[in-house]
Amino acid sequence: MKSHLLLTTIAAVLLVGTDSAAEIEPKVPLKLSEPLLFSFAQMCDTQLGMGGYEHDVKTFGLAVTQINKMKPDFVVICGDLVSKVNDKSWADFNRIKAGFKIPCHCAAGNHDVGNKPTVESLQAYREKIGKDYYTVEHKGYTFVIANTQLWKAPLKGESEKHDKWFKGVLAEAKKKVSPVVVVVHYPLFVKTPDEKENYYNIPSAKRMELLKLCKENGVVAFLAGHTHKLVVNEYKGIQLVNGETTSKNFDNRPMGFRWWDVAAKGKMVHRFVVLEGMDE
Repeated sequence: MKSHLLLTTIAAVLLVGTDSAAEIEPKVPLKLSEPLLFSFAQMCDTQLGMGGYEHDVKTFGLAVTQINKMKPDFVVICGDLVSKVNDKSWADFNRIKAGFKIPCHCAAGNHDVGNKPTVESLQAYREKIGKDYYTVEHKGYTFVIANTQLWKAPLKGESEKHDKWFKGVLAEAKKKVSPVVVVVHYPLFVKTPDEKENYYNIPSAKRMELLKLCKENGVVAFLAGHTHKLVVNEYKGIQLVNGETTSKNFDNRPMGFRWWDVAAKGKMVHRFVVLEGMDE
């Protein structure tokens, strides 16, 4: 396992030519200083159809095969599962996803439920994929899969219900002294917590409310997609990470995913893993 990760990291460096390892990988610790508790993979924007439909079907399948070989405890996908919602894209996504030999937890993205979600679009997602927000408890950690579309473009009735749930699960995790990892599609912010609202972030007032909630309730990581480029931030001890995609990266990084190693008490480190088999 360790040698496999080392080789894929080296391959990622070679793929970008003259870029140094520091340029392809952010300046974060790559190894835990505490005993390993578990590992998981973070995928972003499989988005079948974004980089070319057949391309994205192929790369998603390659990622499933590669992640299975690496044997993490589970994988999360940070939204935009497909690019255009239709029976074929959902069927292809579910068929490829079924190849995972480990649990796969999906967050809903704007391409999955709409830039402005409706009761109908949410119902369709729930019928095709499953719940659009829920929690997973794993080895003392609480993973909160939330629906950022209900923060980005509030839907009466649904957003209030989602907010009540989100506050409740954070409070429950705090009582258990369970570190929380939030898994979503939209990042709270891209560059700074006080940046103006744009297509890539959550509205300012809601963003500050959520940052406060996360800080007060033991959130240690906030994992997102949507940007189609690597974004690594930190806010008062919370890691905020948007990873690489398997569809199309806007920053010319290789296709791939993030690998997270987790220790007790909220200690987590991540690294990039380049997608194998692209030239085959």
